[in-house]
Amino acid sequence: MISTILIADDDPVQRRLLEAMVRRAGYGAETVDSGETALARLERVEGPAIDLLILDLVMPDLDGMGVLTKMRERRIAVPVIVQTAHGSIEAVISAMRAGAYDFVVKPVGAERLQFSIKNALRADALEEEIRRINRRAAGTLTFRDLVSSREEMARVIRLGERAAKSTIPVLLEGESGVGKELVARAIQGGSDRKGKPFVTVNCGALPENLVESILFGHEKGAFTGATEKHAGKFQEAHGGTLFLDEIGELPFEAQVKLLRALQEGEIDPIGAKRPSRVDIRLISATNQNLIELVKAGKFREDLYYRLNVFPIFIPPLRARKGDIGDLARRFCARFAAEEGKKIRGLTAEALALLAAYDWPGNVRQLENALFRAVVLADGDELTVAEFPQIAAQVEGFDVRVPSAPALSAQTTRVEREIVRVEVRDPNTRKMLDEHGDVRKLDDLEAEAIRFALAHYRGQMSEMARRLGIGRSTLYRKMKEYGFDEAADDKMVGADSHAA
Repeated sequence: MISTILIADDDPVQRRLLEAMVRRAGYGAETVDSGETALARLERVEGPAIDLLILDLVMPDLDGMGVLTKMRERRIAVPVIVQTAHGSIEAVISAMRAGAYDFVVKPVGAERLQFSIKNALRADALEEEIRRINRRAAGTLTFRDLVSSREEMARVIRLGERAAKSTIPVLLEGESGVGKELVARAIQGGSDRKGKPFVTVNCGALPENLVESILFGHEKGAFTGATEKHAGKFQEAHGGTLFLDEIGELPFEAQVKLLRALQEGEIDPIGAKRPSRVDIRLISATNQNLIELVKAGKFREDLYYRLNVFPIFIPPLRARKGDIGDLARRFCARFAAEEGKKIRGLTAEALALLAAYDWPGNVRQLENALFRAVVLADGDELTVAEFPQIAAQVEGFDVRVPSAPALSAQTTRVEREIVRVEVRDPNTRKMLDEHGDVRKLDDLEAEAIRFALAHYRGQMSEMARRLGIGRSTLYRKMKEYGFDEAADDKMVGADSHAA
């Protein structure tokens, strides 16, 4: 969850000091005593991924410059902060040219080191996001670009890499927002179709009367309103990949033509005289249980077996919480750049909050939460205060909700109570007048007697008993409030009925 920083220094005292400062800043820390050991740890797959390297320039055997050179040769893309005891300009310039992000002079202060670490991690996250966006646009996104080094996603990556080496139909399963389209793009980016068209179709958003035209195309004049020839999604994806998202929402009638297109490799545009050959790689996705749809008669069984050749299940974000920190940092870096804000990252408490939440909307919800937090942020770091909706649902985190500026707390509370009371029982008396002030007792008493008069139909004994007053007192109050004449008929009727 937290960033892991590797410290490479042959001086044991310096290693302990740096490790203590790194851990106090809220990061994980590992230490090594040589350049060769540092390279071996950076290349090791087991254990947490290294997010940043603090590298001493002067070490026996393989020094800091040698480590930077080998990292560049082996394409190890980890940001590096070099440290030197002498602070010579020549050494610093050489290190920066070799790929170091920043440098510090021994002995470095905790505040200076923390500032350098946050800036390096932010810059690295932003560079990774830019590279990922560019590769996605170019159709060359691969599984190396996916933000996950956790065991929960290792199986997805292994299966995806195998699927990329063939043209086998792939079915991606998982909840909404887990990143099924991103995995589909990575499959194409790892195949011989990389750089070719990647056409996405959301089957749940297709108008039922236009499904066939959108998927397979139509000729000019094929139906009313067809003023131009239209190439369908299959033809747009020719030579590349067709991604059918939410395949379970595809209308039943269109499933027949889809099955034929997959089996024969050709489509029949509406109004065309002959079928057209298409060469596409099909990847479909669903957040539903397709076999249950088959049993319910909503999805063709033969199409299901045609699509479900190579299923890959993508776990929800709550099952791979180790990815939340990396995703949050990358989203933060991207949105901060887009919004023109100098935000260096998230506090340790904010990261702990995000890790404690279940994220029912998965990666998409996390991305939107980070976007909102960046827009709200006034400081140079995102704190718990920027995630009020999340903090309200996680135990142990304080939520500070500011009161409405135009209303006092008391007025707001009373008006909310009135709304609830009126919804529950329209006959309940109002306690406030039109100005928001409490009504006089005489007005409330008169209204209570008027209500009792109608509710008990003028039965004076029952009215007096329910109101908790004597019968003579009730007569007197009714006379004071002018109810005696209006109630004459009711009282006479009630007396004769009682007799």
